[in-house]
Amino acid sequence: MGSFEGQETNVLMVTLPMQGHINPMLKFAKHLSQTNLHFTLATTQQARDLLSVATTTDKPRSPVDLTFFSDGLPTDEPRTEATLLDSLRNVGGKNLSKIIEEKRFSCIISSPFTPWVPAVAAAHNIPCAILWIQSCGAYSVYYRYYKKTNTFPDLEDLNQTIELPALPLLEVSDLPSFILPSAGSHFNNLMSDFVNCLKDVKWVLVNSFYELESKIIDSMSDLKPIIPIGPLVSPFLLGADEDETLDGKNLDMWKSDEYCMEWLDKQARSSVVYISFGSLLKSSETQVVSIATALKSRGVSFLWVIRPKEKGQNFGVLQKMVREGQGVVIEWGPQERILSHVAISCFVTHCGWNSTIETVVTGVPVVAYPSWTDQPIDARLLVDVFGIGVRMRNDAVDGELKVEEVVRCIDAVTEGSAAADMRRRAAELKHAARSALALGGSSARNLDSFISDITIS
Repeated sequence: MGSFEGQETNVLMVTLPMQGHINPMLKFAKHLSQTNLHFTLATTQQARDLLSVATTTDKPRSPVDLTFFSDGLPTDEPRTEATLLDSLRNVGGKNLSKIIEEKRFSCIISSPFTPWVPAVAAAHNIPCAILWIQSCGAYSVYYRYYKKTNTFPDLEDLNQTIELPALPLLEVSDLPSFILPSAGSHFNNLMSDFVNCLKDVKWVLVNSFYELESKIIDSMSDLKPIIPIGPLVSPFLLGADEDETLDGKNLDMWKSDEYCMEWLDKQARSSVVYISFGSLLKSSETQVVSIATALKSRGVSFLWVIRPKEKGQNFGVLQKMVREGQGVVIEWGPQERILSHVAISCFVTHCGWNSTIETVVTGVPVVAYPSWTDQPIDARLLVDVFGIGVRMRNDAVDGELKVEEVVRCIDAVTEGSAAADMRRRAAELKHAARSALALGGSSARNLDSFISDITIS
C-alpha cells in the first residue's frame, strides 16, 4: 500500500463486543498503521474490563484507541442475543452519538451486526463503510434473499435445493442460518436491517480477496458491489517482519495458553491435528468423546481448544490421552501462530470466517464441521470451491457425530487419495493471499483507493 501524507484522518470503528467481530477491525487497523489514519474502536461497556486488561501490556504500540458506549441494559442483566440486539437497536445510535460528537471523524466503519450505525453516520454527515466479516458468499445470499433478487425455496425444508449465481448448488441447510425460521426473529430482523442499511453505506469492504471468491464478487457488481481488502490477518502471516507489525497481537478476550507453542515445537512436521470450534460454540459430550476416540484409534497427536477447559478434563478418554502425551487441551490459544506451525497437519474447524481465512493464509487443509450462522456456507466454500478439505457430518439417523466419521475425515485430509491435491491447492491459495496484500496486489489497490477516498476531504 502506498503512503498518504497530510493531516491525520480519524476513523471510528464500531462493533459488537465479540471476539470474532473485534479481531477483523483490529487487523484492518494494523494493516493501515503506517498511514495517516488514526483509529478508534468503539464497542459496548460489556467488553471494557476484558479489553482494557488485554491491551495493558502492549498499549503503547496499539494501533487503536478503545472507547465504550452503553448498550442500554442494566449491569446485572443477562445479555442474550435477543436482549442485546433489541436494546442496541433502540438506544445504540443515541449513545454512540456522544462519542461521535467528541472528535471529528472522517469515516465510520461499522460491523454488519450493528446495522443502526450507518443511519447515525448519515445524521452526522460522515461517510460510512461496512466491514463485512463473513465470506462474499454469505453476503451474496443475504443480499439476494432480503432484496428478493432471486427465488428461494421453502426454508422450512432443509433438503430443498437452490441455485444462486457463482455458488455451488446449495441445500437450504447450507444457507446462513440467520435467515432460517429456526433462527428466531431477532436474527432475521438483524440481517434484514443490515441489508436495508446499505442505502446509507458508501463502501462495503470485505475480509476476503478477489482471487479467493472472484466469481461471487463479480456477481454482485451490478447489485451492491463488495470491495475485497483482505485477508485481514496479522501481517507476520503474510511474510512481514514481525518487529514492524505490532507483534501480531490481538485484543483477545481470554488469556492464551502459550505452553502449547512449546509443545508444538517438540512435535514432528505435519503430525498434529489442531481442533477448535471458535469462541462461542460449546461442544457436546458425544462430539468430544467421538473425536477423542477417533484420534486415539489412529494414534494421532492433537492440540485441542475446549472452552471451558475443565469440561474437556471431565472426559476420561481425553484425560488419559493427555496424560500419555498424545495431545494437549487448552482454553484459548494464539490460533494464527498455531496454524502457521510446521507441526500442524490439518485443522478441524467450525468454519467461522476468521478461522477460514486464517487456514487459507497458512495453507492448512481442513475438516469442516459447521454449526450455525455463516459456517455451513463457509464449509461448502472450503470443500467445493476452494478445494482444501472435507465435510464432517453428524449421523443422519440420530444426529450424533460418530467415531467412524471422524476417522474418515482425518484420514481423507492427511493420507487419503485426494490429500495431495488438497495440500497443493492450499499452498496455491496461501501464495494468492500473500500476493493480494503485497504492493500492487488486488486488495492492496482497493485499500489505497479507500484511503484516498476518505482522506481527500
